[in-house]
Amino acid sequence: MVVDSEIRTLYWRESAACLHADPDLFFPIGSTGPTVEQIDEAKAVCGRCPVLDQCLGTALRLGHVEGIWGGTTETERRAMRRLEVRRRLAAVTVPPAPLRLAE
Repeated sequence: MVVDSEIRTLYWRESAACLHADPDLFFPIGSTGPTVEQIDEAKAVCGRCPVLDQCLGTALRLGHVEGIWGGTTETERRAMRRLEVRRRLAAVTVPPAPLRLAE
């Protein structure tokens, strides 16, 4: 049996603040000049979104996703993924071999 929280998880997009916004707002062309204002405007919509975490999680899980998702740009999500990879690698570092004293 599917419980209420599972249903909400499946249909998080229906609660998104961007649901009725112009989709073009979330797919800026470039990252400089007037596009910066567009990105800021899209992020402002995300900032008041009740499902921001689900949106960002989906974008990170899917990998290369174009546009603004979860209040982040493609560049910001790439940086987040790189940081996560570095953290995982640091957690798996091989300890140094024990020192052997000369006899």
